[in-house]
Amino acid sequence: MINTTELVRELIYQIRLGEDSAYEFKAITLERNKERNKVTQPHSNSIADELAAFANTSGGILVLGVNDKTRNIEGITRDDLDTVELWLTNLASQLIDPPLPIETRLVEIPDQQGEAKPVVWVRVNKSLFVHRSPAGYSHRVGSSKRLMSPELLARMFQQRSMARLIRFDEQRVPGTRREDIAAELKARFLRGDLPEALQLKKLYLLLEDENHQPQLTVTGVLLLTRRPADFLSSALVQCVAYSGSERNAEYQLDAQDCDGPVDEQIQQAFNFVKRNMRVEAVKRPGRIDIPQYDLGAVYEALVNAVAHRDYAMHGARIRLHLFADRLEISTPGGLPNSLTVESMDANSISRNETLVNLLSRYYPADPSTRRQNMIERRGEGVPTINGASERLSLRRPRYEQTEHTELKLTIYAASRERNGLLAHFAEDEYHADD
Repeated sequence: MINTTELVRELIYQIRLGEDSAYEFKAITLERNKERNKVTQPHSNSIADELAAFANTSGGILVLGVNDKTRNIEGITRDDLDTVELWLTNLASQLIDPPLPIETRLVEIPDQQGEAKPVVWVRVNKSLFVHRSPAGYSHRVGSSKRLMSPELLARMFQQRSMARLIRFDEQRVPGTRREDIAAELKARFLRGDLPEALQLKKLYLLLEDENHQPQLTVTGVLLLTRRPADFLSSALVQCVAYSGSERNAEYQLDAQDCDGPVDEQIQQAFNFVKRNMRVEAVKRPGRIDIPQYDLGAVYEALVNAVAHRDYAMHGARIRLHLFADRLEISTPGGLPNSLTVESMDANSISRNETLVNLLSRYYPADPSTRRQNMIERRGEGVPTINGASERLSLRRPRYEQTEHTELKLTIYAASRERNGLLAHFAEDEYHADD
């Protein structure tokens, strides 16, 4: 983070020069009443347009409290700073789609008479996404914003799409820094005496931006930060367990957001299923436990969801819903390339090749799954889910794709009532406390 002295020096220099492609100044006016102060100028829509235009281009800085026409430093009263900052945060999340993360700083700079005046400094990074604001899709041209032409907009969406289909997980995540890496999470990747940065770059966990500053890739964020959702807002698994067969908050038994590094997300979601699923028993003549779900199949399904979801889809998270009679896992993104629901048994295509490669090489699986690595690249994931689940519940799992935006897997629960006495159970298989 730039220190305050350097920031003030840069602001004074830039205000003297005026606006350009990376800087925008705005004076600000508030209306005061008994209940609360309210920002009246500039209009919220106008500022949302400015922020989105920066994000859609190369990023930039907005400074509130400086008149863009006279370049006078008018400042903001100290009592109004919190109001202005909250106003900014709200418009960035509510008037821009997808919502735009911004960084704000409160600093004092001297006006023409040498009096220190508070201003709000706002930094917007170049975004992975194309953002729409109230005026439409804008970009920055010189010191002004303009609506994108249909041709430019189509090209931007195409570039985003191509990045997603080819190597989205290797794209740099704007706003990330090497300092965001958790020391304990990078240790597994470091070998020998080679420089750390070089090793992480070779694994596509770290890349340099246009100014040769290191930034985390999408895969780097997913594996090396304590909470990936801080940078990729939907990178988590949302788990809910219900006592009945419908989504009803009144019958909710348990809920958890699994939002750590993706290997921990898989483990946490797996443990969520283990602690919430029922294990029934029959005696023939010894005790035979009948779990609702094959744990190996559940683990494989969770690994597939986290490893192959479309991380370019903003606002869409993996959803795990556990009902009395079934388990549903909904994964953002349609099937990649030419893969179809019908061909999943026979074909295996990775959307996030770099992420899949690292999970298969550096991450062990949960011991209860009887496998060595978190991902075993033999193309047997879907057959394993289908075969193991069908043997247990006597019903084949169901895959459904919704308009190329979501893939839902339904695994049906086994039970004494539904299955009867299942002859293939061995007495030493499946234990209630597994």
